[in-house]
Amino acid sequence: MTTVQSPPVPPTAIRPKVVARTGLYAVLAANAAVVTLFAVQAGFASNALVVIGRFAGLYSALLMAFQLLLVARLPWLDRRIGMDRLTNWHRWTGFSLLWMLVGHMVFITFGYAESSSMNPVSQLVDLAETVEGVLRAAVAMVLILVIGGVSGRWARRRLAYETWHFIHLYTYVAVVLAFTHQVAVGTTFTASSAATAYWYAVWGVALGSVLLGRLVLPLWRNWRHQLRVEAVVPEADNVVSVYITGRDLDRLPARAGQFFLWRFLTKDRWWQANPFSVSAAPDGTRLRLTAKAAGDGSAGLRHLEPGTRVFAEGPYGAFTAMHRTRPEALLIAGGVGVTPIRALLEEIDGHAVVIYRVAGERDAVLYDELRELALTKGAELHLVTGPPVPDRLAPRELAALVPDIAERDVFLCGPPPMMNAVLGTLRELDVPKPQIHFERFSLAG
Repeated sequence: MTTVQSPPVPPTAIRPKVVARTGLYAVLAANAAVVTLFAVQAGFASNALVVIGRFAGLYSALLMAFQLLLVARLPWLDRRIGMDRLTNWHRWTGFSLLWMLVGHMVFITFGYAESSSMNPVSQLVDLAETVEGVLRAAVAMVLILVIGGVSGRWARRRLAYETWHFIHLYTYVAVVLAFTHQVAVGTTFTASSAATAYWYAVWGVALGSVLLGRLVLPLWRNWRHQLRVEAVVPEADNVVSVYITGRDLDRLPARAGQFFLWRFLTKDRWWQANPFSVSAAPDGTRLRLTAKAAGDGSAGLRHLEPGTRVFAEGPYGAFTAMHRTRPEALLIAGGVGVTPIRALLEEIDGHAVVIYRVAGERDAVLYDELRELALTKGAELHLVTGPPVPDRLAPRELAALVPDIAERDVFLCGPPPMMNAVLGTLRELDVPKPQIHFERFSLAG
């Protein structure tokens, strides 16, 4: 395949990840300052508890809009930060939002109860019955509590992805209810025409970003590229590669190391979205994914027929050569995590060392391709086999394989236990954090 070689980022340049992260923080801080200013201009209630509750509600509204931005899958952010980190920030922002909304409800209720001499429960019921928008806010609160509950680690591990995702869609219902509550009773919302315009702009940008990134852009790209299965090639007893072709693929902004959410439009699979990395650097004519039979979705790939229509969302991920900081690289793969590593080796320039960690030689999927690429590009290739214990990528062993490891960018992809172990090894070997590149997001695995 012919691929475009991308030079590493000069050491003096500001890293794309830093630019995007700083930009997000700056946007959030600036909006928090604007919200505070409008709140002060609107005036304070005589009851301190009500004042605290109103501020909690305003910052909750801002966090809710920020949450939507984090999961809008906007290409500029995704390429620089990565869906795994954006999703993680979304998760923790969600828990912060949950507690802030609880605070908003509690402080407002107790504040009004103090002024009216009612008990808090009666006061809450009275507000819901007599004040427009409060009942909608209560429903939104219940929805957010449910969504927060199923997003906890204990529940998340016990739910199928489709079930979790369906429940999570109710977030948009909660957003609409919360917005109408803010319009109905938010004194800061109606305090001035500038404040009203500001809040409409905040919610418009947040919801517009979600609409653009998660609906309009995927529909446009799939209409433009008309993806279809070209061929299905078994790589091993439980591993298969699927070749995808389409129109104008040279204009699809995909890079080695990224992944797509693939839907194969057959009568029994169209509703399943399976995340797989591209296992070869995109060359403008076709895409390739390689998957191990780990579930119903991946196991059924070998039965796809050539010509099957494909709906792909993406490309996603920041696991690319865009984030390089050094002229030489170390690529570490474990198991089927070799797919983005193999693609990166094809695209990456400069001297590279590749370490492929598997239980046994028969598990080394795509090893022949790796060996040919290594010969062509002058890279070193090490196949490391054996059981997990003892750790064959412990600090002493890894330093022996790659003595200049601290001078290289390190790209790591593999099963979570292996990645955790290798990340610990890299810390012990004093590899600078900006030189370590990986993604943990489960969909990307």
